[in-house]
Amino acid sequence: MNPGAPEHIKFQNKYNPKAAFDLLRLEDLYRRRDLDHSISDLHVVEFYNILLIEEGHGKHTVDFTDFTCEPGTVLAIRKDQLHRFWPNDQLKGSLIIFTTDFLVSYLEQLESQKSLQLFNEMLGSPKLQLPEDRFREISALVSRMQREYFEINDNYSLGIIRSELHILINQLYRLKSGQKQMIADRKYLSEFIELQKLVEVQASQSLKVQEYARQMGVSAKTLNNICKSTINKTAKEFIDEICIKQIKRLLINTEWSVKEIAYASGFEETTNFFKYFKRHTTLTPEQFRTSS
Repeated sequence: MNPGAPEHIKFQNKYNPKAAFDLLRLEDLYRRRDLDHSISDLHVVEFYNILLIEEGHGKHTVDFTDFTCEPGTVLAIRKDQLHRFWPNDQLKGSLIIFTTDFLVSYLEQLESQKSLQLFNEMLGSPKLQLPEDRFREISALVSRMQREYFEINDNYSLGIIRSELHILINQLYRLKSGQKQMIADRKYLSEFIELQKLVEVQASQSLKVQEYARQMGVSAKTLNNICKSTINKTAKEFIDEICIKQIKRLLINTEWSVKEIAYASGFEETTNFFKYFKRHTTLTPEQFRTSS
């Protein structure tokens, strides 16, 4: 990796190295000194996170938004998102982490796509505040997972935990949908997710709607309809949103010069990069870097 490149935190399970799943107490995580990164610094994770706050008040940052936390707060953070913890003595809770393969390889494609929509920040807020009765239900489900993982821990445990995790995700997805916090069952949802994957990989290569339309085998007009129907934005607005987010990550997570970031983001001229970034954020790249 190049010096100063964004640090991606890989999945590691020291308790059970063969498992692609782990369950941590938040207060224990705050006290750990054996990690190879600081959890209070912005970092990119290569796995999924479900954070359930059980006691106390605080905050947690996902990408560039600070979310307040209190008992019953759930944060669903997908892999490749930027986030950071704000450790304090009040906050207590559970952190469930797992890889894509742990859940998806055991589900049908349609079901796995539906499950992972919970973590897609483009389709809904990462934060869900549980009503008191639902908080008790979700806490009981997590407690069952903890008991299976730490106390029983036999040859059947990971299979049972995987099933419980699937139930947990669907319960949270149902709650978000019921509270109108989640985009679901839209006409072009699968096409939108396909476009999102393309743009997240190729945003530094092309910002042109026509290029993504060509790759998906549709017209630019259809691509606009896909975005408008799903997130009420044009395809160009959606592509720009992802590109700006990736530029912000480079500004925060690297020591690269603005010129280097401009080039890495697909801009041949630094002046065009400045204009593009300021038009979408009202800040220059340097101003954003120093204010974050």
